[in-house]
Amino acid sequence: MTLGETREEAAGTLSIEIVPVTPFQQNCAILVDRATLAGVVVDPGGDVDEIVAAVAELGVAIEAIWLTHGHIDHAGGAMALKARLRVPLVGPHEADRPLLENIERQAQMFGVAGAFRNAVPDRFLTEGEVLSFGGLRFEVLHCPGHAPGHVVFFERGQRFLHAGDVLFNGSIGRTDLWGGDHATLLASIRDKILPLGDDVAFICGHGPGGTLGEERRTNPFLL
Repeated sequence: MTLGETREEAAGTLSIEIVPVTPFQQNCAILVDRATLAGVVVDPGGDVDEIVAAVAELGVAIEAIWLTHGHIDHAGGAMALKARLRVPLVGPHEADRPLLENIERQAQMFGVAGAFRNAVPDRFLTEGEVLSFGGLRFEVLHCPGHAPGHVVFFERGQRFLHAGDVLFNGSIGRTDLWGGDHATLLASIRDKILPLGDDVAFICGHGPGGTLGEERRTNPFLL
């Protein structure tokens, strides 16, 4: 699925290719500036061969790998992809360091040991940083609750948000894993995500995306 093609007028030069990966069916995202064919990979949870093939098919020059948080389904393939693409691994917030250091233990807990590796970012992210590639600039917002170091990426000019596992279409992130907290998650959504604007389109870590306005009006967890 290429969200940028279905929302071309609203998305401007931004194209989003979703590659579902691993038994968790996590949405690994390839974000591309169509004007320059520069891009990044967000949350390579695994199935690295499929991600590399998608990058090659798109003809994109990947500049970095970004992580929203340290759960296995989002970061389990990060080190393998970093080695294949030879690009920096950036994020999430340092509060997720314990998760990144225990991805292999997470794999054992979920019964999928062997294909996932602990991740060591080249650097962590902080609230208010701006990441860029091509002509696109993504603001970093620290949104804990699902995971302590969870961050989201917002391109203000494109009215686009990568929400990771904070907000879903009709739902919110689970908070029963290590470091999760329901009240903190709701505060992140209320104070940082919804104020971005009803017209903002988002993608998330699993399943379809949507708009913030539709979630504000209909999401049962936010009413």
